[in-house]
Amino acid sequence: MAISFNLNGNPVSVDVDPEMPLLWVVRETQGLTGTKFGCGIAACGACTMHVDGVATRTCVLPVEAVAGATIKTIESIGPDTPSAVQDAWLTHQVPQCGYCQSGMIMAVEALLDENPTPSDADIDDAITNICRCGTYDRIRAAVHTAAQLRREG
Repeated sequence: MAISFNLNGNPVSVDVDPEMPLLWVVRETQGLTGTKFGCGIAACGACTMHVDGVATRTCVLPVEAVAGATIKTIESIGPDTPSAVQDAWLTHQVPQCGYCQSGMIMAVEALLDENPTPSDADIDDAITNICRCGTYDRIRAAVHTAAQLRREG
């Protein structure tokens, strides 16, 4: 059964088991490996992509659930020049091991799309991704910097 959706601005149609998680469809059939597998139970957030603009954990999301949807992966963020979030990540030296970063950046991009001036509480509520290195203070600072960079244009 072919399932069609938009991936990073391009229409795609995949002929896979409809229960196959979106993460694996994107990684295995589309060759986009920036989104990572972490826990397999949608707890850590390493697999975060945008589904119709909403940060979504995709390791347990059946591809059939996204038929007709618009999907964005980390590869769509800052393809030519870094986004404000990516710039802030570098400024605050957020990454340590880097494994969670693609999912974390996708979650932050979605937060700032919805709330351009988040408070610390807003950030803590919205960004529930797990960083194994524990750089949460840097992450929060980077979110504030990214929000300011976005506001400045």
